[in-house]
Amino acid sequence: MDPSSVHLWVKTEPFIVGALQIPPPSKFSMHYLRKMATYVRMRANDGCYPHLFWPMWRHIACGKLQLEKDVAWMYFEVFDSLVERTPEARLEWAELVSSCTSEEEVEKQRNKLFVDTLQFLLFLYIQQLNKVSLRTSLIGEEWPSPRSKTLFSSLTGKSSCQNKNWNDCIHQDFVQNHLSDILELLLDPDQLSASSHCTHSSLVSPEAVQALSFLIEGTVKSRTVHPLHELALWQPMHVKNGYSKISKTFSFPKLESWLRACLTGNPFWTSACLKSGKKLAWAQQVEGATKRAKIACSNHMVPEVHGMVVMSQVYKQTLAKSSDTLVGAHVKIHRCSESFIYLLSPLRSVTIEKCRNSTFVLGPVQTAVHLHSCDNVKVIAVCHRLSLSSTIGCTFHILTPTHPLILLGNQLVTFAPFHTHYPMLEDHMGRTALATVPNYWDDPMLVCKENNSTVFQLLPPSDFYTFVIPFEMEGDTTEIPGGLPPAYQKALSQREQKIQIWQKTVKEAGLTKDQRKQFQVLVENKFYEWLIHTGHRQQLDSLVPPAAGSKQAAG
Repeated sequence: MDPSSVHLWVKTEPFIVGALQIPPPSKFSMHYLRKMATYVRMRANDGCYPHLFWPMWRHIACGKLQLEKDVAWMYFEVFDSLVERTPEARLEWAELVSSCTSEEEVEKQRNKLFVDTLQFLLFLYIQQLNKVSLRTSLIGEEWPSPRSKTLFSSLTGKSSCQNKNWNDCIHQDFVQNHLSDILELLLDPDQLSASSHCTHSSLVSPEAVQALSFLIEGTVKSRTVHPLHELALWQPMHVKNGYSKISKTFSFPKLESWLRACLTGNPFWTSACLKSGKKLAWAQQVEGATKRAKIACSNHMVPEVHGMVVMSQVYKQTLAKSSDTLVGAHVKIHRCSESFIYLLSPLRSVTIEKCRNSTFVLGPVQTAVHLHSCDNVKVIAVCHRLSLSSTIGCTFHILTPTHPLILLGNQLVTFAPFHTHYPMLEDHMGRTALATVPNYWDDPMLVCKENNSTVFQLLPPSDFYTFVIPFEMEGDTTEIPGGLPPAYQKALSQREQKIQIWQKTVKEAGLTKDQRKQFQVLVENKFYEWLIHTGHRQQLDSLVPPAAGSKQAAG
């Protein structure tokens, strides 16, 4: 094959799921990460290299980088969520943690966990993606780039570069602009000069290139996707990337030059999806209500790559989907308002941005649900992690094994227990390795110092109601997984008792036939007023089925 046919691109998942949407700690700079890279190699026999165990990361993070212990665990756990593990292994871990009766026992279980040291260093480095520079804060935007002027221009007609986590052009620019630092971070300390920089004769180990596969992958002509290290070790590439079979190392300058020459746009992500992705023809039940709506997905023809679904400008619409298109996909929901959206499949990640007055019911999300710049939005989901920034008046009914992350700029956040089910829910939870315990829905973590305890509240049990998903599907789940917390179950039981007492009172009132009719009209009118006042009338109207019936949701 022609060596020039090798194409490399920056993987998007480490950025979309791994880069937290907050300015990174100051000691995640290259200066301190170089020191950490040297330190872990010096302490290789103590559980630092090639695998970094949680106790040693805790020691480095708290003792050297001045992080709080819970913040150190947050970064460790976020990286671990990106590592490919079997559902059985993750469910086993959840069972171990849920059986612990104290924080000390939980910590003992954590002490057994480890991550790939070099990949973890890269993970810490890419947190710089959301670093706020003085220049950016002064001029209000980044310097223009021909390839990254707009992320969703073809959907919205406006620039949306603010969300760097979903902009694959920015990811490519980030790696291109910092490639030398990234490679230096992976070098053995003896390959660096006294000034901690590489020299022309520096050599890069295959282990370092394999670690770089965390960020880069590619292909040779065919659609088969390979990790970077497999392509780098391919015989025809040795002359270009400087690999020596004798020393079993790469020449630093040649490797860097080869990477720069081969790096191109990600063919499976946002830019490619918006240009040539498949448009999804979902049912539109309200005639004329969704003229602006745009829904598209990337091809799922490459099993090595998670698919992508982009939804934008859904307005006054109820949409429902449960299909292979969504399974394992990264989902972006953008500028939707006054809508009800049901995505009832196992998902990889979900980002909800600039939405308002809407309800989102999600299938189990394997990695993260992130909300940004949303107003009066309700999210109902089982997810590995929830994070939110710049939201106002949003409510989250969630089941999650990690502490919800409250980032910058949130107001009037309400947390409540997960309160619904659909027939395939438990099967989907198994596929995404999400269990019912542990469940930290009521114990969020205030990540940023500007936050205080008044940012959020727990939903009062007196205001709690269960949620019914109004679609028919096949499956075995018939109740809320894990049940409800006692206080909320008690509130429901008390309300049910009141309804029974009221029904008994009406039955024993001895009303005549005409009085019963008058009473029924009165109740129906009051119910109709309540539907309009709460906004539920719109949802009910949009659920009036077309010829295919409500079973279209399972298509």
